[in-house]
Amino acid sequence: MSSTRWTVHAALPHPAGASSAARASGLAGRLRAAVGAAKVLTDPAQLRTYECDGLATVRVRPSVVVLAERREDVVAAVRLCAEAGVPFVARGSGTGLSGGAVPVADGVLIVLSRLRAVRSVDPDNARVVVEPGVINLWVTREAAPYGQAYAPDPSSQQVCSIGGNVAENAGGAHCLKYGFTVNHVMGAEVVLPDGEVVHLGGTAPEHPGFDLLGAFVGSEGTLGIATEVTVRTVQAPESVQTMLVGFHSVADAAGTVSDIIAEGILPAAVEMMDALAIEAAEAAVRCGYPRGAVAVLVIELDGPRVEVDEQFRQVERIATARHAFETRIARDAEERALMWKGRKSAFAAVGRISPAYYVQDGVIPRTKLPEVLDEVRRLADAAGIRVANVFHAGDGNLHPLILFDDKVEGAAHAAEQLGFAILDLCVASGGSITGEHGVGVEKKSKMTTQFSADDLDTMHRLRCAFDPAGLANPGKQFPTPRLCGERPGVRTAAEDEGRDAALGEVF
Repeated sequence: MSSTRWTVHAALPHPAGASSAARASGLAGRLRAAVGAAKVLTDPAQLRTYECDGLATVRVRPSVVVLAERREDVVAAVRLCAEAGVPFVARGSGTGLSGGAVPVADGVLIVLSRLRAVRSVDPDNARVVVEPGVINLWVTREAAPYGQAYAPDPSSQQVCSIGGNVAENAGGAHCLKYGFTVNHVMGAEVVLPDGEVVHLGGTAPEHPGFDLLGAFVGSEGTLGIATEVTVRTVQAPESVQTMLVGFHSVADAAGTVSDIIAEGILPAAVEMMDALAIEAAEAAVRCGYPRGAVAVLVIELDGPRVEVDEQFRQVERIATARHAFETRIARDAEERALMWKGRKSAFAAVGRISPAYYVQDGVIPRTKLPEVLDEVRRLADAAGIRVANVFHAGDGNLHPLILFDDKVEGAAHAAEQLGFAILDLCVASGGSITGEHGVGVEKKSKMTTQFSADDLDTMHRLRCAFDPAGLANPGKQFPTPRLCGERPGVRTAAEDEGRDAALGEVF
């Protein structure tokens, strides 16, 4: 972090008698003057483009959209919002699946997708500096000429942005071995909710004091907006081998995953798809997965060639012992890409076999995969709803795709309730309500399933230290009064004067 001293601010005053919507409407003229009229949208037809992110079941039209093109636009927009007491939400590519970038109806949406500059590539120090709108896959594209890559790879890596990845602490198939976004962010330039610019982390591998960068990554835009991110790149491995393994039993496939890791092998990725997910992928991209498979694993090993060759033989032996009926080894990059194409396209492919679907995201201990998947099937049967499972099996990160017909009254609600029951199952099994999609608006009511009142209070106090007025992405992450008994409204520093004063000393 920079040398800027942090203090807890009093709650920002709101103009007497003016609603937030009126304040936001009145703010549009000042925004146009500050960033340029062409970057400020207020036409209802244009605003509709931004009323949801990847969680399309939740739609809120913002009062104003700012299409930021440079850091100064973000600073000006946030500062004007703070002065007017108007809430704001940051949005990148809009691919988030938990509603983290859903706008506030009487607020300003600050769109960052035009901030797409790669500011520097430093292969000697294995780092790349980018603006938040840069697409995830572009980082690897920039690093590839130097034999390097960016490891976190969400399935949406061709379209999702680095800023969004940071906000949600995004994961991906290769995070089993290489870790999540938080493990690859070295520093960030951040516009705080009052418009002040600070730097968290930096270019050194270690920083003394509190890990404020770690707190910022995964905070879902509630602590500020990143306008520059320094990410760590990794050396591309000498050898990569990928295999596709077919099973007649989900339990055998799940057991194979645990057996591989129990042998001391850490694959780059282990992905699993069940029969319904395979059916969808075949319908969409004809990936040629084993016929009759009830489950398949896509297993990838990387590292020194000698080590990979030996471990590959071990993995084949383990899978055979678990009754794998077909094992294919990718002979070249084209076959490897086809194996991954089925897995990477599975989410969208489900649209081929169902009018609508709901993507859930939870984590369990890997060793509990067989029993949890069996219980998911039981819950789905009891609800009369089909569930396709496609997920990061190596780290127990489940992604049940809950299929429903959105033209049937009540079907969407039933799908959501089944998703919540699966999250309860994850927590009861020693896991978590989210693995890589964040909490957003979707799962904030489930925070009380996982955390105590004291846990949530601590999180609130941290948020107040950054955002005492509660203007940055309000209504996300934390439960609402209706669902958890919390007090109405946004908690402010003024409400906890004594305790937050202490936090002010800390930060």
